[in-house]
Amino acid sequence: MDLKFTAEEEAFRTEVLDFLRERLPQRIAEKVRNGRHLTRDDMATWHATLNEKGWLANHWPKEYGGPGWTAVQKFIFENECAIAGAPRIVPFGVNMLGPVLIKYGSEEQKRYWLPRILNGADWWCQGYSEPGAGSDLASVRTTAQRQGDHYIVNGQKTWTTLGHYANMIFCLVRTATDVRKQEGISFLLVDMNTPGIEVRPIVTLDGEHEVNEVFFTDVRVPAANLVGKENKGWTYAKYLLTYERTNIAGVGFSVAALARLKRAARKLTRNGKPLADDPQFAARMAKVEIDLENMKTTNLRVIAAVAGGGVPGAESSMLKIRGTEIRQEISSLLRRAMGPYAAPFAEEALEEGYAGEAIGPDEAARAAAQYFNNRKLSIFGGSNEIQKNIISKMILGL
Repeated sequence: MDLKFTAEEEAFRTEVLDFLRERLPQRIAEKVRNGRHLTRDDMATWHATLNEKGWLANHWPKEYGGPGWTAVQKFIFENECAIAGAPRIVPFGVNMLGPVLIKYGSEEQKRYWLPRILNGADWWCQGYSEPGAGSDLASVRTTAQRQGDHYIVNGQKTWTTLGHYANMIFCLVRTATDVRKQEGISFLLVDMNTPGIEVRPIVTLDGEHEVNEVFFTDVRVPAANLVGKENKGWTYAKYLLTYERTNIAGVGFSVAALARLKRAARKLTRNGKPLADDPQFAARMAKVEIDLENMKTTNLRVIAAVAGGGVPGAESSMLKIRGTEIRQEISSLLRRAMGPYAAPFAEEALEEGYAGEAIGPDEAARAAAQYFNNRKLSIFGGSNEIQKNIISKMILGL
């Protein structure tokens, strides 16, 4: 594919930049740039702004509310948003469930759920991982037993990102035990307000409450909320994971993070010279920048495959591995650049309106938190070790 942007694509980039300049609230952009906490309202505001413009579900077909963009347009949009400090689109409804419903959902499900994803009526979270079933999702033990026109769900999900904000969760549940474990899984849509659901917070190493445990005790779910066919959920789960892994790679976020790292390296000094002039540090920055440029090409190839009607296979696993490694390396270099300023800090320093004394450069406040938070990137969405197994099976036949 031709990786040079055409005149039309450059004109689209200008349109995106104008939109971001006019519609992205600077209050939110500053919070993103400075690593401050985003509220539910912050994320919902940006979601609504993009939906009003028609740019929210930019990989959906036009018939379901997508803008009909090419792969390159989507790439341009995501990169410019990240550089401008736009918050990420919460992915669970738009980027994960939406494509599954479009491909496998009934017409009734599409007509009902897709507009609600777009207009923000539903905030979705993901019910995949369980204790003992993370990267090995086929081992899920949460059960759903059919009783008349309902399923009765019992079990536990963990690492449920933003589940404390959600009113809906899509779950992998076990509906058969007398078959091969991959063949007894179904894909179910569950209302979080149903009696029998309990959400418990998990506070992570960086002090954030981002993830949760979700417990199901005799939860009644309408059978109409089954996506596709019973016991075929493993197929739908794999399809969804290709989108999740591509999203985790976060090319645009790496581009923005590298720009911040370069600015910090030019400002900070070692032995009276800018850190950017230190040969060892400069070599590590150069290496991660080369890796990022290579990953941009891979990202374009994956997006182009999806836009052409295909499903990314081994490429999405490659992108997930390299993308997470690059994001981790950039956050590691920024933390290293801050030196003692990257030591633990007052948690309230990341809250909006903090009026305390700043310690070190602007980048220092978020350096440690982002470094620790990014440790999880190579684990969730299928650990990088699992992705290497997938690549070896799909490409090498091992």
